[in-house]
Amino acid sequence: MEEREQWCVKVPLDEGERVRQELARSDVLDRSLRPRAEEGCLLIPVLTPGPGDLRCMFRSLPPQQELPRHELVGGIAIMPDHDPVAAESLLRARPVIHTVLFPESEVEGEFRTRSFEVLAGEPTTRTVVTEYGHRFVIDLSAAYFSARLATERQRILRQVTPGEFVLDMFTGVGPFAITLADVASLVVASDLNPGAVLLLLENLRLNRVKNVLPACADAGHLDRVLPWKFDRVVMNYPLDPVPFLPHAMRLCKPGGWIHCYMLQSEEAALLPALEDYPVAACTEHMVRSYSPGKWHAVYDILVE
Repeated sequence: MEEREQWCVKVPLDEGERVRQELARSDVLDRSLRPRAEEGCLLIPVLTPGPGDLRCMFRSLPPQQELPRHELVGGIAIMPDHDPVAAESLLRARPVIHTVLFPESEVEGEFRTRSFEVLAGEPTTRTVVTEYGHRFVIDLSAAYFSARLATERQRILRQVTPGEFVLDMFTGVGPFAITLADVASLVVASDLNPGAVLLLLENLRLNRVKNVLPACADAGHLDRVLPWKFDRVVMNYPLDPVPFLPHAMRLCKPGGWIHCYMLQSEEAALLPALEDYPVAACTEHMVRSYSPGKWHAVYDILVE
């Protein structure tokens, strides 16, 4: 059987299956290679390296059945094509899937929601996503959620230091807030969408998180109602973050960080909007491809 070298994650054997499933849900797992055990650990091949990952040799797996294009979110598959026959075949091929959806709209409106048609499986838009040890109940028709930001949430978590006050201005169901609460002293998690905040409350109970303060509020009003300045502000509103920059700046401490996410079709698209603010440094990263000619970027902004 053919062998080839690939990046891999090394975890204890008893954690192997859980980590493998999380990597699969985040589209990081290299499904063409077979994981292997070594000295009480499991080496899991991955497509993109992270901090501390290794290069190892792996055996190739037999070619798998070609499945219809889809994005996996927990137990739900979202297909870009309206093909009920293909949806049924996908449902049969992947036991982890309980529902196949087709999006009838883009993410739209002030609540950032989409409408879906059920192509196959259970008639639901609710599922549970496991991500780096946390579990999130989501409802794709009630609140926006992207499993593809799992690695990005871990990147921000590595920057948080104990004792920080963090503000998540567009929290949704709480994946950033609950992840960062592992290290921060307090996270204020706000969203205008009451459906998202209800799911956030459910997820706080599910993950037994005590240091997240939920709020159903307009991000444009937070600087007038919150009594704190924050060490770190997360702005995950990529459709149009610029109008909220003044509020984020007023809520962030001098020397604090703002992580502003934006959909863009050219590099440095946010920089002109930052010229009027006290910015000490700014670094731009590509998070993921979004559509042809457009990508999801994040700006890490150090406030002067």
